[in-house]
Amino acid sequence: MDGNAVLDLGKVGIVAGGGDLPLKLAESCRSSGIAFHIIGLDGWAGPEIEAYDHDRTGVGQVGRALKLLKDAECDSVVIAGYVKRPDFSKLKLDMTGAKLLPKIIAAARKGDDALLGVLIKTFEAHGFKVIGSEIIFAGLLASEGCYGAVTPNDMAKTDIVRAGELIAALSPFDAGQGAIVCEGLVLAIEAAEGTDEMLLRCAGLPEEIRGTKTDRKGVLVKTPKAGQERRVDLPTIGLRTIELASAAGLAGIAVAAGGALFLDRDEAVALADAEGLFVMGFEP
Repeated sequence: MDGNAVLDLGKVGIVAGGGDLPLKLAESCRSSGIAFHIIGLDGWAGPEIEAYDHDRTGVGQVGRALKLLKDAECDSVVIAGYVKRPDFSKLKLDMTGAKLLPKIIAAARKGDDALLGVLIKTFEAHGFKVIGSEIIFAGLLASEGCYGAVTPNDMAKTDIVRAGELIAALSPFDAGQGAIVCEGLVLAIEAAEGTDEMLLRCAGLPEEIRGTKTDRKGVLVKTPKAGQERRVDLPTIGLRTIELASAAGLAGIAVAAGGALFLDRDEAVALADAEGLFVMGFEP
């Protein structure tokens, strides 16, 4: 990132859910000289955030989160990490959260994209610039082409196209960002369970309809839904994705170039090569 971009961002507030992404963003900020402050979401952000300048708040305490960001003199906000949809009837709300609840519930009925849109508008209405993770850590964004030594065969390429078309067709239903197709057969579609659980589900299918470690077939494709808000919740793969895809007997993984995040890239590609899987970015 160049110096002008750093100035444009000002101080970054990292609203942290679970997983490694918030920590990687914090390290990227630190190494790039970008001032930052972490707001960890209770129940999701792990104890690792305690190594950084941070506060914590509940998922329903929107007003507290906004105040903490302002007190920390943040200019930009990045929402990173996973948070499963809460039980709205059991949320502990502050005054701002309570005022937003009707909008949040109405948006939630339309899907996660609409729900995230309400949160983004709330941050923006309070003067924060909402940015994507790749703005801070450009190396996270997937690029086009194969990453490792393994390349897809013609059948795998056909499966990639079919899976991509399936995700696009399901976009109006906000069903998910991933699908697994094996020799034209749709094995799994990502829904609320997430990618890891989808891969575990695929590994439990009969071997007659999926690949194995000795006869790899089928692909996992992850791509943004049509019209998706790309500043948050981009499709993400990493080392764990490779491990689970390998266990499911898949031939490889394909993600949308410029539309997906790739964590732990070097380690993940090395593992994919060792396991005989391809990993690639494709133009949807």
